[in-house]
Amino acid sequence: MSKTPSPSVASLPQPVSLSSHEPGGTTAQILPAVFFTFIGYLSIGIPLAILPPYVHLQLGYGTVLAGLVISAQYVATVLSRPRAGRMVDSRGPKRVVVFGLLACAGSGAWTFAAAFFAPHPHAALALLLIGRLTLGVGESMVATGAMLWGIGRAGSHHIAKVISWNGIATFSALSVGAPLGVFLHQQWGFASAGLLVLTLALAAVALALRLPAIPVSPSPRHLPFARIFWSVAPHGTALAFGSMGFGVLATFVTLYFASLHWTGAAFTLSIYGISFVLTRLLFAGLIPRLGGFPVAIVSLFIEIFGLLLLSLARVPSVAFAAAGLIGFGFSLVFPSLAVEAVRRIPQENRGTALGTYNLFIDLSLFLAGPLAGVIISHAGYRAAFLSCAAGVFFAFCLTIFLATRSRAGHPTKDVHPESAEGLSS
Repeated sequence: MSKTPSPSVASLPQPVSLSSHEPGGTTAQILPAVFFTFIGYLSIGIPLAILPPYVHLQLGYGTVLAGLVISAQYVATVLSRPRAGRMVDSRGPKRVVVFGLLACAGSGAWTFAAAFFAPHPHAALALLLIGRLTLGVGESMVATGAMLWGIGRAGSHHIAKVISWNGIATFSALSVGAPLGVFLHQQWGFASAGLLVLTLALAAVALALRLPAIPVSPSPRHLPFARIFWSVAPHGTALAFGSMGFGVLATFVTLYFASLHWTGAAFTLSIYGISFVLTRLLFAGLIPRLGGFPVAIVSLFIEIFGLLLLSLARVPSVAFAAAGLIGFGFSLVFPSLAVEAVRRIPQENRGTALGTYNLFIDLSLFLAGPLAGVIISHAGYRAAFLSCAAGVFFAFCLTIFLATRSRAGHPTKDVHPESAEGLSS
């Protein structure tokens, strides 16, 4: 749990940096913006645990298609992420967040409608796919806009802190949303989940419209997108492989538990989310003190151990413990590698760099579902978890290689050395 503009960070007006001089001001400036990230990912989390079994067990489709329905969201996210970033540049983060929340509301409406077409599986599946694609567009707009809104309010020297809080909002929402969706489905049926997403997103739109906007003025200094992409790509590749554990856990844990006749699948996602959030709250300060690469290396190692434990689980309690370890491990992978990815990017292009970096987790989450579905259909769930562990191990090795190059004074792509200033704040 996935994911673009250039001038939006640098062109933010100077008054926002006042928050760094006021007691508690930085967090107070960040939280209103990342709240919309919470709502956006709550819209994702609510149907997350009930969509695969609905598609597989009620509509009668296979596990590959069940995974594809989840992954369809990430197709739209990948394709719309660059456009969302450019919209932040030209229209400001507030407006993009509002547009994204409206898209989330639309996804809730499509999901609500799909529930009434269960006797017609093809029609229901089509409506669900439309809803997932709409939700993917909403995710890219809300995530990009809210992150840059938070950076604008707190000051660009608090990038790492905004990213950490954004992740806390993301996985808090997923940990709350998954069991909430299961509860709604059990009590009032599948349609209630779509209705709640619609209601929450529209309420968030009303709140966003009441907050002050951050003015954005165009910056004359634009690096070519290809140059930024290749600078960020090595770190993004490590992120993509390091994200595989979450992608497969989120998509297939419900079916995995059902195949073993276990209960508590949604609780597994909650444990993952709680572990993720607590790790961010307690240990995010290690990144500026130790550096991004050392933190990422240790985190990936823990995630590998969690995936191996999940593949060997014979009772639900071991699966719960494994989910906690995966959340603990993955929690700091994103911000630690992000700090290294944008360290040498000029400040006015860091929005583009962050958006590009997010594309890799979007792509990972898109591919994880179908690929794991193929593995599961041929070799079972445990083989899928072991495959994820192998992918995270590749990320572990790549991160060690990048750290070695960095220590040797040969950064992967030194786009602009002086722009490292402030990332350790």
